Amino acid sequence: MSERTERITSEIRGIADADAEERQRTGRPSAPVGSSGNPSTRILTLANVITFCRLGLTIAFLVLFSTGQHRRAALVCYVVAAVTDFLDGQIARRTQTVSWLGKIMDPIMDRVLLFTGVIGLLIVGELPVWVPAFVIGRDAYLGCGGLVLQRYRRRPVDVIYVGKTATALLMFGFCDLLLGWPAVSGLSLVGASWLPGLNAQASAMGIYFVYAGVICSTIAAVDYTRKGVAIVRAGCPKQGRTHDE
Repeated sequence: MSERTERITSEIRGIADADAEERQRTGRPSAPVGSSGNPSTRILTLANVITFCRLGLTIAFLVLFSTGQHRRAALVCYVVAAVTDFLDGQIARRTQTVSWLGKIMDPIMDRVLLFTGVIGLLIVGELPVWVPAFVIGRDAYLGCGGLVLQRYRRRPVDVIYVGKTATALLMFGFCDLLLGWPAVSGLSLVGASWLPGLNAQASAMGIYFVYAGVICSTIAAVDYTRKGVAIVRAGCPKQGRTHDE
């Protein structure tokens, strides 16, 4: 059982940071314990506490926002949670308390926050259903693709700038839509009812950031797919055996 647990732990760490996991497994870490290149096994760190607080704030936002009676309080929860997304990483790196738990949980909490924002806006009818479907579907697609690529290469595909830009645009757009200000008139470019802001329907300006985020997300997904296909093709001659870079 211990060997199985150790193997599962190693696989999870490999998904989070295969390079750091390989250095620790072979006993040749090249950075101080607690740094990004050599995470610690600590659980109770300030950065991890902030990460879990973000989860609590996210749940509180969804509950408050879905009732429709505490919108301001819900918005405060969401904004504070979004700010902590930047804060916990900075604290972990500056205090040299980067941990495996933080590396694994931080990106999960990021997606939970993003998904909760779109679901909350969908519940109150302020976001067309195709946006949440796209955001959640894209991440599910990339997540499944990443698991498939683990058969061919332990190190995940490197995050690209347009992907980071997409997340920032979507997060800002959702925050503005939650705030509902400033409201702008529709551009009347299309007649489709599912494109608020581009049709004649007035909307908060954040909808345009959401559209920009969707475009960047699509570009990033295409690029990740292209790189993933190249990795699979390079690994096929070895009949699926893994090869580290």
